Amino acid sequence: MQTLTPNQGVALAAPMIYSLVTSLDANGRPNALGVSWVTRTSLDPFLLMVSIDHSRYSHAGIDFHKEFVVHYPSAEQAEAAWFCGSRSGRDIDKIKEAGLSLIDSVAVQVPTIEGATVAFECKVIGQFETGDHTVFVGEVVATRGEPQKAGHLYVTSNYEFFSLEGSRVPSR
Repeated sequence: MQTLTPNQGVALAAPMIYSLVTSLDANGRPNALGVSWVTRTSLDPFLLMVSIDHSRYSHAGIDFHKEFVVHYPSAEQAEAAWFCGSRSGRDIDKIKEAGLSLIDSVAVQVPTIEGATVAFECKVIGQFETGDHTVFVGEVVATRGEPQKAGHLYVTSNYEFFSLEGSRVPSR
């Protein structure tokens, strides 16, 4: 085996499932962040964890409100998902600019992206620092989705997005 840099190893591990995480900022304004570092950590209780860079706009909102929603965007949401993952919510309303619609969530204040393949509403039950990121552990308190939209998006090491159904968005 060849010795690799960490970035070379990550590139070989691609593609990764791509998600959008919605949160509220300190003023209650919703934001959507593109995230690939999401994983299940427990089935009972059902827990998800997301790893968010300290510098990201959504980081402060999740830390403040202790809630977030993890969405797996549908294939037809590929361009909007790419848009949300390539801009900062500090400067613009990414959700509006991307053409996404929000609906009320069932169990958290953070809204849900309408039309996502699946959305997991989470309440933060723990968090810890991991270098330049914070891992937020969320208990899933509600799950909704669109079973007829079973596909979701992946991201390559070159930041190209695709679905198994063939949707593709150019790299950043």
